[in-house]
Amino acid sequence: MDRTSTNSKIIHADRKTVYHAFADKKALEYWLAPNGMTGKIHDFDFTVNGKYEMSLFYKDSATTGKTSGNEDRFSARFKEIIPNERIVQAISFQSDDTAFKEEMTMEVRLETIDKNTTKVTIIFRNIPEGIDPSDNEDGTEQSLEKLADYVTRR
Repeated sequence: MDRTSTNSKIIHADRKTVYHAFADKKALEYWLAPNGMTGKIHDFDFTVNGKYEMSLFYKDSATTGKTSGNEDRFSARFKEIIPNERIVQAISFQSDDTAFKEEMTMEVRLETIDKNTTKVTIIFRNIPEGIDPSDNEDGTEQSLEKLADYVTRR
């Protein structure tokens, strides 16, 4: 099975504005969490080889997380940062379940459509066996909607 998902969205904001929403801790906490979840970033170092750790909490307390209780916690390391163009991260879930142990890659591409419009493409590779790639696509689509809302309100 292909362990990759790809999502794209046209966002009505310039590339620099969209890029800053990836480089700002508070922005990420807001828009990266899919619907039905809230995000909390514990540490954040937006540099090549820098890292961040994030918890995604399910609002529905009956939902069981990958890490514990209603929490999915992961760490991300920035492998590549090309300002206003591309961000590549290595992501690892914190879980005792071996189905989530594979390191996943998240690549973000920003492409100028016109002066105030940017195409954002997010590609996930090597999605862990415990995550259905179509569920990953759905969550990424929701996050991109929230990203569009976030940057257009700024």
